[in-house]
Parts: sequence; C-alpha cells; structure tokens
Amino acid sequence: MEVPAKSEFPGTGDSGNGISPNIKTQGDWIQRTKSGGCTACHALGTKGTREVPTALGSFPNGVAAWDRRVKSGQAGAQMNAQLNPFGRQRVLKMFGDWTDAIKAGALPPAPQRPQGLERNVVITQWDWADPKAYLHDVVSTDRRNPRVNANGPVYGALELSADYTPVLDPRTHTASRIPLTVRDPRTMPTDPSMPAPSPYWAEEAIWTSKNNVHNPMLDHKGRLWLTSAVRPPENPPDCKAGSNHPSAKAFPVATAERHLAMYDPVTKKLTHIGTCFGTHHLMFAEDANNTLWTSGGGQVIGWLNTKMFDETHDEMKSQGWTALIRDANGNGKRDAYVEPGQPLDPTKDQRIGGALYAVSPAPDGSVWGTQLGYPGALIRLSPGANPPETAITEIFQPPPDKGYSPRGGDVDRNGVFWAAMASGHMASFDRRKCKGPLNGPTATGQHCPEGWTFYTEPVPQLKGVTDNGSAEASYYTWVDQFGTLGFGPNTPIDTGNAAEALLALKDGKLLSLRVPYPMGFYTKWMDGRIDDPNAGWKGRGVWTTISTRAPFHMETGRGTTSKVMKFQMRPDPLAK
Repeated sequence: MEVPAKSEFPGTGDSGNGISPNIKTQGDWIQRTKSGGCTACHALGTKGTREVPTALGSFPNGVAAWDRRVKSGQAGAQMNAQLNPFGRQRVLKMFGDWTDAIKAGALPPAPQRPQGLERNVVITQWDWADPKAYLHDVVSTDRRNPRVNANGPVYGALELSADYTPVLDPRTHTASRIPLTVRDPRTMPTDPSMPAPSPYWAEEAIWTSKNNVHNPMLDHKGRLWLTSAVRPPENPPDCKAGSNHPSAKAFPVATAERHLAMYDPVTKKLTHIGTCFGTHHLMFAEDANNTLWTSGGGQVIGWLNTKMFDETHDEMKSQGWTALIRDANGNGKRDAYVEPGQPLDPTKDQRIGGALYAVSPAPDGSVWGTQLGYPGALIRLSPGANPPETAITEIFQPPPDKGYSPRGGDVDRNGVFWAAMASGHMASFDRRKCKGPLNGPTATGQHCPEGWTFYTEPVPQLKGVTDNGSAEASYYTWVDQFGTLGFGPNTPIDTGNAAEALLALKDGKLLSLRVPYPMGFYTKWMDGRIDDPNAGWKGRGVWTTISTRAPFHMETGRGTTSKVMKFQMRPDPLAK
C-alpha cells in the first residue's frame, strides 16, 4: 500500500491534492489508517481486505469498489464516516490502487522463514464463541500473580457482538458460555442498522449486545471483572453537579457509556456495578484495597476500591474518579487549574483534556496510560492520599520524527512503560532518563525525548514512506512481567497485527512468533499464566485470542469462529 508522500502535507483540500488541510503530516495520515482507524478493528492484507468480494457487485475501478465496501454491515456507518476526515476521494484512491495492484499480480516481499528462537514456538488452538461473534480480549489469571487460576478456565469478551462470556476449559478442551445481563432493560443493544448489506451476512444484524463487554480481568480470588454496560448512559444524580460524592464535587460527570460487572465462578453470580465514569480497559493495582483502575472515562480516570465494595456492596461509596491535572506551576501539589487550551496562570495548574486508552498501574503506586492521536502521549498519574483532590498527572509525547501515536501499552516491574506505535515501532519510555523538570510550565509533553527508545517491528515499510518504521500496526504491547512465555521477566510483547504474529523483544531484537494457520491471526491482548512451576516450558504459557471484528476476513471465510491461542517456548525445536 502506498501512502501520500511527505511533500503532500499539509493537505490542500478538495481543490488541491485531495488531502484534508487538517492533516498536517504524513505520520498523522498513517496513524489514522493504522491503529487510529482501520487496523484498530481488523487487519489490512487479509484475504477479505486485499480482495473485493464478488457479492458486493461489479465496479469500474478500485475507488468505486472501496466506496461501496466501507458501507457494508453494522460497522458500515463508522467505516464510511471515518474516511471523510482524510479527504474522501484521496483515501479511497489509496485503497483502490492497492487492491487493483494486487488483482494485477502485485506481491509484497516474502517474509523470511523463522530463525533461531522463533523456531521453538509451540501454538495450541481451540475454537470458541460462534461465527457471528467476535472477541476483543482474553484473560486466564490475575495480572499480579500468574499462579492464580492455574489450569483453570480462560474467559473472553465479545464487545458489541453478543451478550455472553465465552469460556474455554483447556483441560477438557470444551467451550461454554456465561450469560450476561444488564441491570436496566432500557439499555440499548448494538445498532442493527447498516448503510448497505454485508457481502457475508447480507442484511442480517449479527451484532446484538447490550453489555458491550470490552475487557476482562481476574482478581486474586479468581473472580472475573468486566468493563460492561449495565444501564443507559445517563448518570444518576450522585455523579452530577450538586452531589456530595467527593469525586462529583471535584469534577461532575453526566454520562457513562460502559460500567463494570463481576462474575464469581464459585457462586455463579453476576454483579452489576454502575460507575459514574466510562470504562474501557481495566487493571488491578498492587495495593491493600485491590483497586481496579479503568480507562475510557472521557475526561476522567476512574477506579473501584474492590475491598470496600466486597465489604459494603456500596457501588457509589467504593468508586472514585479524577480529572487529569498537570502540575503546571511546579509547586509539587495540586491547585486550582486552568482548562485545556487556556493560557497558563503561574498560580494554577492545568487540566489535560481527553481520555486514557490503555491503563496500567505500576508497582510504585503510579498509574500509566496512553492518549490516542498524533503524536499521541503517555500519561502518568500519581494518585496521592485523596485522588479526587491530590492526583497529579505528567504527560510525555514521543518525538514524532522518531516514532508516534501509541495505542495499547503496559508497564514493567521497573516502571518503564512500553507501547505499540502507529509508526511501526515498539517503544519504551523510561522516566528515570529525563534530564529536565517533570512538572512545571515547560513540562508540556515534548520535554523528555531522551526517555524514549524505539524498536522497528520486523515487517516491510509502507510504500511512499522514507522514515524509519514499518507497515506494522500493533494494537497493544503487553509486558510479560513474570516470564510466563520463557524469555525471562519484563519481556514486552507486541500484538503483531500485520505480521500475524506475537512480536517479543529478546536481547534488543524483536522475534516474530507467527501463527501459520489459519492465515489472518489478529489479536488485541494477551495474558501469561503459570500452571505448574515445576513442569518447565510445558507448565507455563501466554494466552491470546483472535480479536478481529471480522473473522470472516480470514482465509477460512464465513463460518470462521474466533480461536484461543496458547503460545509456549520449548528449549529447542525438537524438545518434547
């Protein structure tokens, strides 16, 4: 695929080169194409994307074919609208030229065969869910202790597609389901409308979920926690202005699209937890309260004190949230603040606008996350003693000439944050390397380029791009803090969505652990578990799932279900 040259930016609009004037750089165009747009939901290059399905009809050229295909099915409205900010005709030409060239016989460079440690990977697959559903994430253990739930079931999240949690028992090789419910029956399901029929499902609305479960996590008791809608978005009075809730008094919140739920596999009970803040990803902190931190809160980051919730069952008392406030005056504490975009006031702090995408509590008590866009940013929150009033935020932007636009990321045991970049890199950010002030009037994002290190992901670069990087568009970086894969502790692993592989960093080099069948492996998350610490490589492994919204894009086509994948590393290719 060939993207517009750097010389064509900023765009000159419909009367010029067709690129929107709002896109100032080639990097911004690329991130909108990759993890900021198309490849956030599905891969590009699978059989279902590199070919135009005959069911769509006949078209004079690739531009016309793509103009029709992006309107297909329940995702059509979103896909169709997402092209307009590029400059619609210009981005349609990019995609149309790509598939026209493939039809004429064009091929990418052939990837090299597995080398060295790459030859030692063992992959075990199971089918689960159903052909009309798609997975987002998977969980097998407690992030903080990979011995939890040893040999136990693996759980998934079906996002917009269906209201059940798929379950795999790897001991008996059986798949089952946990039905999900909402608290309020007025909760709306996935919109069944579509601009045009799907070439796979015609006019059938295959996505039906009310829960919209995005991300699962297990706690130390083996209970399953989910980011899940439980009611309509309008928040109750306790969340809004005039409430006595400490967080609402500091920053009231009017709506929340998604909340929390907890399933106890012992009692078989599902508990709904209405949050004032929206949720997306979730992860437990290593603290006495077993605090569950979440992303996706709009202008806030939210948390649930699960210890308090277990003791009181009071969802309002147990939750809290805070705006992202930067210590702009550098006095080391949180003060009154100016809003994003307003001039700085030397007596005040400054609020950072936007939501967190990833969220990852660190061992030192801080909470890290990412903000999407170009060049994007990392966020570090220090909660303090009373987070609604004491939490202070630091922001770190990547130097865009080196790499840009983090999406999913995770922190290691040393407090180093790792992220998947739209520029085609895995990146690390080590705050300890920063030379200048971390707070104050100049700490606005581009103040610590020395903290960043970039590792080029091992796939070719896009045509028309001369900068370092690659065509890779990894969705997430997960850190194997406890060495469950076999490469040692603190091993960062990218989801490798273009490589159809997991990309693990070993001794400064990214190894490609490729899934050979079925072609089209695409995941958004992984999880490492130790089932038996005395069983060598067979007693541990990394669990993941096929997470594309369009499993029918894979080489096996319509009828393909998602898969659970277990990755293990044996000591040599012939080890038993």
